Amino acid sequence: MDNRKFGNTGFEVAPIAFGGNVFGWTVDEAMSFRLLDAFVAAGFNLIDTADSYSRWATGHKGGESETIIGRWIARRGHHDDVIIATKVGSDMGEGHKLLRKDYILRAVEASLSRLQVERIDLYQSHWDDENTPLEEVLGAYDQLIRQAKVRAIGASNLTAARLKQALEVSKSHGLPRYATLQPHYNLYERASFEAELQELCIRENLGVITYFSLAAGFLTGKYRSEGDFAKSARGPGMKKFMNPRGMKILDALDEVAKRYDATPAQIALAWLMVRPGVTAPIASATNLDQLREILSGAAIRLDEQAIQALDAAGT
Repeated sequence: MDNRKFGNTGFEVAPIAFGGNVFGWTVDEAMSFRLLDAFVAAGFNLIDTADSYSRWATGHKGGESETIIGRWIARRGHHDDVIIATKVGSDMGEGHKLLRKDYILRAVEASLSRLQVERIDLYQSHWDDENTPLEEVLGAYDQLIRQAKVRAIGASNLTAARLKQALEVSKSHGLPRYATLQPHYNLYERASFEAELQELCIRENLGVITYFSLAAGFLTGKYRSEGDFAKSARGPGMKKFMNPRGMKILDALDEVAKRYDATPAQIALAWLMVRPGVTAPIASATNLDQLREILSGAAIRLDEQAIQALDAAGT
């Protein structure tokens, strides 16, 4: 497998990352372990999670995903063959997103404990906190890097303007620099990343890992009508995609998938893997068959005709 340089983190990653939002939510611990074992055995190495996963589920308070990943690491006795990326700053009960220095320093200790590691490979600002100066946010990360509790830092959900500002603050104050960006980007959701953010990431050599890479499951093709919403916990959220543009995208995925003897999900991920600036799409699976399907997408090399057909459908 051809690994890719992950910005200037010093890491090299396989072209698909595992989205850990499902651990402890739609996947129990036993299946989570099996999925993680299979993911690594297939040659993949980037696992993404967050301290807030899965706070949205009834009875959950956050940290469930990190806890399961930590138990998996403890069972294996090492994690030198995987890169663990987690996030801080989502609402964990405070009623708002938060990146104050004192908060980050507390939150990282909780994540380290749950993950059962001494150092987090990639620590990401989950959401922007415009009420906290960037100097304070990056200063907190500077302390954590100096203390060897974090290796590299990244951001998620930043606009081009805010990302540019953060990079300028890092340079002018001699503070750590965001090395990665995690944007919402897929064949359906394109406008928020393409253009300014994409150009900035390429110019500044930021590694890019996309979330909702399959549009929460819509791009798998299993949701074709409202009658399909009951197929999963995410089903009701598919309604926003059920429009002429969404159907056009599914038709294009079907056509290209047929030509490649692949599935729509594999083609949607293969399209992301050749997008300028993208290092690896993040995708989740709840069973081993889904995981095998997703990972097989890494072997697909789309030709220009396929790329153009998908591009046209998604514009």
